[in-house]
Amino acid sequence: MSLGVMPAANPPAFDPSGCASRSHEVQRLAWRMKTCVDQADTVLASLRKIQLEEWQSPAGREYRTTIAIHASALMRARENLDGAAAVVLRHSQNVSLQSGRGY
Repeated sequence: MSLGVMPAANPPAFDPSGCASRSHEVQRLAWRMKTCVDQADTVLASLRKIQLEEWQSPAGREYRTTIAIHASALMRARENLDGAAAVVLRHSQNVSLQSGRGY
């Protein structure tokens, strides 16, 4: 059985409109991610409001503690998502630049 060398696949021809379209799609993804960041901010504001409630019972204090733990996890996720959105937006700009250079 011979395992000869397989020919390399032909790269697709350069299509500037395709690059622009991809750039637009990547930008739309970044802005959808930013929308999610905004939604997380809204939820975090609601959680902060709950934490300010003056429940004196042990169950109320435990509830506030649980809310604080979840708010902290959501804040970390929000920060990661915000950073990822910035990276995706930068990538969309790179796609636009590449289309101008003929890559």
